[in-house]
Amino acid sequence: MSTSGPLRYQFVIEGELSERVLTAFPELRPSSHSPTGTTTLFGSVADSTAMRGVMARIDTLGLTLLSMSQLPD
Repeated sequence: MSTSGPLRYQFVIEGELSERVLTAFPELRPSSHSPTGTTTLFGSVADSTAMRGVMARIDTLGLTLLSMSQLPD
């Protein structure tokens, strides 16, 4: 899948992420913590390779990705 430029994504992760863990995702911003015990990270990623890099960091940190979606421009 090839893209022509940055795309905006949203990643919903199980649990409330600490400030230290959030530093692993400098390209993303957290939304307010959800009352459901999840953290939503959102922002632009350069391309599909960068998006897979975010997913790899989620996996490496042992986090549970509940959902991921591309956001409209």
